[in-house]
Amino acid sequence: MSVESANESVTEPVSADRFAHESLAVLNRLTESARADVGAAAALIADCVREDGVVHAFGTGHSQALVLELAGRAGGLVPTNRLSMADLVLYGGDHPGVLDDPLLERKPGIAARLYELAAPRPQDLFVVISNSGVNNVVVEMALHAKERGHRLLAVTSLSHTRSVPAAHPSGRKLADLADVVLDNAAPSGDALLELPGGGAVCALSTLTGVLLVQMTVAETAARLLASGDRPPVYVSANVPGGFEGNLELEKRYAGRIRRTAS
Repeated sequence: MSVESANESVTEPVSADRFAHESLAVLNRLTESARADVGAAAALIADCVREDGVVHAFGTGHSQALVLELAGRAGGLVPTNRLSMADLVLYGGDHPGVLDDPLLERKPGIAARLYELAAPRPQDLFVVISNSGVNNVVVEMALHAKERGHRLLAVTSLSHTRSVPAAHPSGRKLADLADVVLDNAAPSGDALLELPGGGAVCALSTLTGVLLVQMTVAETAARLLASGDRPPVYVSANVPGGFEGNLELEKRYAGRIRRTAS
């Protein structure tokens, strides 16, 4: 049963307990329904790591939470790089005021600049994250990566992306371009609990997205271990020797991964 049809049959009032119950039900279903796609996603990442590649993760808005979940966190893979709109300022020399534009992600040419600033190598993998999968910069990044021969993993809501028209001039959506799609099972519009009289509250895509990302990281580690490769994994910088050990691991990818204060 879809999230939408499940919601239509629910008559209980909006509450913390209802959100916990319904979101956990989605998470439980997702652990089964996403298994094959998680395996395919992990195969992409494991191949990238074996080929001395870097995983470049990109998203805007709240999708940046999943970018941070994948790139540069304790228990995660070292060869990961976060792409961000802020790169235009940090590495591209733009005035900080450019980030004040709420429509920046809809402007053409932004993704191409972010790609060039990252200077990816051919064996690098791109992970593009967007609940709707239709924002201009997201589709542009996916197109740019694919046109240059990179493999592409998408994390998106198929329910949402199928319910809205394409916004990019190409008529394409993120899910159309990816080698592998991880469907986060969030409803169209993301919010899970319908309100009396219309509207909904409590977004779901971050919870489900984190589950998918960490399942994929776990499966990637399993595949690397099975082939005799040691997964290059971060230790928390807040345990003795963690910071120094991480710096040593990062040396292999010097100049290819960015680790800023944020």
